[in-house]
Amino acid sequence: MTERLVLRPWQDADVAPFAALNADADVMRYFPAPLTRAESDDFVGRIRTHWAEHGVGLFALETREGAAFAGFVGLAVPGFEAAFTPCVEVGWRLAREYWGQGFAPEAARAAVAFGFEETGLEEIVSFTVAANTASRRVMEKLGMRRDAAEDFDHPALSADSPLRRHVLYRLCRARWEAAA
Repeated sequence: MTERLVLRPWQDADVAPFAALNADADVMRYFPAPLTRAESDDFVGRIRTHWAEHGVGLFALETREGAAFAGFVGLAVPGFEAAFTPCVEVGWRLAREYWGQGFAPEAARAAVAFGFEETGLEEIVSFTVAANTASRRVMEKLGMRRDAAEDFDHPALSADSPLRRHVLYRLCRARWEAAA
């Protein structure tokens, strides 16, 4: 929990609003395409399985002021190979009506704290499409640092995809503790 947000396990009631979030073209503009209902439902299943397999995962996110589901935030082990894997990444996705209110960095800070303080991680990464300046700002607010030499082409995207090039940000436990 944070001052304004609740990070919690997924509930069956989250499935429909999560599908609506994933079907929103604005929310999904830095992904290959919005998700169908079936793809979104499958994603929820993978989120639940991820927790069991890795001991970390994505939390459902709600506001303390009564929003039943505002999006997700949490930690994940990427399912692809790259120069920086294996690793744990922090990620988030909020419904459009929750943008611009500082919820993403607030929730991501809580997820990072969980990773360092509760699970003992030594490093957390985050990555996004180079053009996604909003997510990059969140990463920077978390104290994450980018080395342009580590930017990469996402292996799950085709060579001609305009979304293929990604930037990588890192945050080590020592930097996190020094900033606390």
